[in-house]
Amino acid sequence: MKELRKKRKGLRAILLSGVVVLAGGLFMAASSPDFALGRNLQILFNLFRELNLMYVDPVDPDQMLKDAAEGMVSRLDPYTELIPESEMSDFEIMTTGKYGGMGAMIRKSGDYVMIAQPYRNFPADKAGLVIGDLLLEVNGQDIKGMEVAAVSALLKGAPGTSLKLKVKKLLSGETEEVSLKRERITISGVTYSGMVADSIGYIAHSDFTEDCSSDIRNAYMSLKKQGMKALILDLRGNGGGILQEAVKILSMFVPKGTEVVRMQGRQKQTDATFITQNEPIDTDIPLVVLVNSTSASASEIVAGALQDLDRAVLIGQRTFGKGLVQSTLPLGYNAYVKLTTAKYYIPSGRCIQAIDYAHRAEDGSVGVVPDSLIREYTTRQGRKVYDGGGIMPDVRIPASYYSNFAIALYNNGFIEDYANEYYKRHREGIDVDTFKLSESDYQDFVRFMADKTVDFQSETKEALDQLRKKAERDKYLDRISDELTAIEQKIQENKESDLVSFRDDITRLLEGEILLRYHYKEGVARHNLPTDPGVTEAVKLLNDRARYQQILSSQDTERK
Repeated sequence: MKELRKKRKGLRAILLSGVVVLAGGLFMAASSPDFALGRNLQILFNLFRELNLMYVDPVDPDQMLKDAAEGMVSRLDPYTELIPESEMSDFEIMTTGKYGGMGAMIRKSGDYVMIAQPYRNFPADKAGLVIGDLLLEVNGQDIKGMEVAAVSALLKGAPGTSLKLKVKKLLSGETEEVSLKRERITISGVTYSGMVADSIGYIAHSDFTEDCSSDIRNAYMSLKKQGMKALILDLRGNGGGILQEAVKILSMFVPKGTEVVRMQGRQKQTDATFITQNEPIDTDIPLVVLVNSTSASASEIVAGALQDLDRAVLIGQRTFGKGLVQSTLPLGYNAYVKLTTAKYYIPSGRCIQAIDYAHRAEDGSVGVVPDSLIREYTTRQGRKVYDGGGIMPDVRIPASYYSNFAIALYNNGFIEDYANEYYKRHREGIDVDTFKLSESDYQDFVRFMADKTVDFQSETKEALDQLRKKAERDKYLDRISDELTAIEQKIQENKESDLVSFRDDITRLLEGEILLRYHYKEGVARHNLPTDPGVTEAVKLLNDRARYQQILSSQDTERK
């Protein structure tokens, strides 16, 4: 105990010496506006010290700081967060789309990790690694039992450095040594581009990373050479990224000097107005933008600005509703805070941020917004548009979802494992445009699943279980027990019957995974386009120029 008091006294002296200036500056006048901040900093400081010294079990100061930071921002918005030094490399990859490594996605497979997707023409691909190859060692280190994040950290490194892998090859079953050199991996923002109909081009854009606007420009120019006279820009699933890249993309389709977005925050230095600086490449080409509930942030700025300027027709579902600006500020010791400092406003004056940060629909998109909180705005040509959260498309189509059973098969790795078996048996290759899973192939998958246990419970069954419990508490169960049992029997989860009921969903997932092994992600995108409801609707609209012009000139968007 005496030793603990001595240790505590010494640590207290050191810690207090570091807060003298803070105390003098913030506590001198209790009437100062900063008094509450200073007082609470002192309390937090003392709490941290006492927990570190006196708690009955050892504590991790780094984890304690992370937990404290999460608590401090929990009542703010979902995007303000502490980024410790250990996570900065992942943050850089997310914002720039660049890192040093071998260029492949990996996933857990038993005690090891497996190649889940090599990127075309990057080191892993050039070294002959394919989906399904099992990594056993990285630079001589046995990775058995390691988590994916830890293995990923081993694979990353400075471009030009050597990487030696021990790999169990999918196709041969043999263990091989594979040597390669890391490269600067740059992930293109354009996942696919091509012609989808006579004179109609298509560009799928996945995220707003550094220089992604150049990828869009290059794809556009290539399509123009192929005779493109109308364009579909697909922003579905695009979670956003760098604002400046959004402005550059808008610059391609609207006149130079057009205001496309502004930021407004609590501090004047965060206010800014963004005007297109470059000469456009085409201000007249008919343009359709595809959006859905996971189109967020910068993708909402592009879609919303094009709608406000009556420059494009939006097709799909209401977007996510993220109109908040984050700034990354240093905190010392290579830690940063990603802090919300302003809101985005598009040309009509509306903010795309969902009014309610916390209460969203099950898919994360904007929930129900009361009419009293929705305000009306107008586009350049006087069409009515609304705020309240996200961007409402001009043409709404139902969202497409996979069944929970099909998703469970995928999440359990069964879809990928079967695709690996298919790939081993069919080395002759498949045609990207005509490939369809045959009846015999699907029955082969059913046999493959015969001894597999699917960890799955439908939302309907969960809701029914909850209803039974509530009915029991309310003493209604005796009255409705027979009806609940009858419903339960009708929805009884049975793997064999679910493989029949949800065959279409499962087939689509299987076809995508099989195509990925032969034709990379670009091949999957190309194969899916002819049956994509959003693309089909966009092609139909672009082939009906009278309707296209009518929407842009006079059609109001729906209020909710």
